[in-house]
Amino acid sequence: MMCRGLHRSSLQLRAVLLSALVLLVFNQAGIAQPRFMQLTGEIASPAFEGWWPNEDGTYKLFYGYMNSNWEQEFDIDIGPDNYFTFTQEGDLDDLSGDGYDFAVADQGQPTHLYPRRNPFLFTIDVPADFGSLELVWTLKTRGQTNRAYGSLKPDYRIDPQVISTEVGGAFGSLSDALRTNIPPDLRVEGERFRTVQVGQALSLAVRASDPDNLPARRDRPLPTTTDQLYRTPSSIVVSSGPGLRFSWTVYRGPAKYASFEPVQFKTYTDSRMYANSPWSPPFTIPMPPEDGRWTAEVTFDEPGEYVLRGIASDGSMFTYQNINVTVTR
Repeated sequence: MMCRGLHRSSLQLRAVLLSALVLLVFNQAGIAQPRFMQLTGEIASPAFEGWWPNEDGTYKLFYGYMNSNWEQEFDIDIGPDNYFTFTQEGDLDDLSGDGYDFAVADQGQPTHLYPRRNPFLFTIDVPADFGSLELVWTLKTRGQTNRAYGSLKPDYRIDPQVISTEVGGAFGSLSDALRTNIPPDLRVEGERFRTVQVGQALSLAVRASDPDNLPARRDRPLPTTTDQLYRTPSSIVVSSGPGLRFSWTVYRGPAKYASFEPVQFKTYTDSRMYANSPWSPPFTIPMPPEDGRWTAEVTFDEPGEYVLRGIASDGSMFTYQNINVTVTR
């Protein structure tokens, strides 16, 4: 009888603890929910997305970031607040440690950080003998240090299907065909280094194509009711439709001083309704120009050094090309 009573008590205790845990989870979810809709005041964190082998025996490391704000953007120059470090494994696990080295700090990372998730934004090739080393991206925003630890650990090996899944490509498809997806071809017309005056329009033109037409273009069904339009995303990763598209962004330099005509759609996962983003309902991927040539103009309001990044995507994979612009008075 004593054993049976102890067993019953144990079950009752487990039920009480389980109920308390459920309440705690829902409580925390309720408390935490507002931070996901913070327009400003949050931080940005770097992200190591994974790696894959190159044909020549070297390796390609992928990086991106998460800006937890929905509207606030950051401009962080290469320096003690935005730098890369080659280290032995674990050497920079202590966030108070300083790994800044001017000689290797700049590995092509952005200095302008748009809101929300910007995955697979740039890559860095490391040598065949990289071994157990780490390539660490340190980013400081609002006084807080965060790091992304790039390594060749097996668990971080990726392929094009993984990239597609992580960006919600092809409406979140898990098709094995995406493992061999070829990224778009992209060619910028004209010089890669340009000079323009404040207020003077700079013409931009690129040619882009999707060599394998994979994933094939398929439009998102348009919402027919307000409930469908404002329905909360049901998947962990917000999805977008497949199909070739192209857009310009400001990769380095204050984007608030650059104006594009026509307005370029967002290349980050802004999932709010009517947000001019492929992840935003009821956005429809624009049809490519018949000649495969995208044209635009950009005008700057302030002098300085800017890097514009053109991004071509098939909805699952990305190809990047940069233009460096010196803006004078």
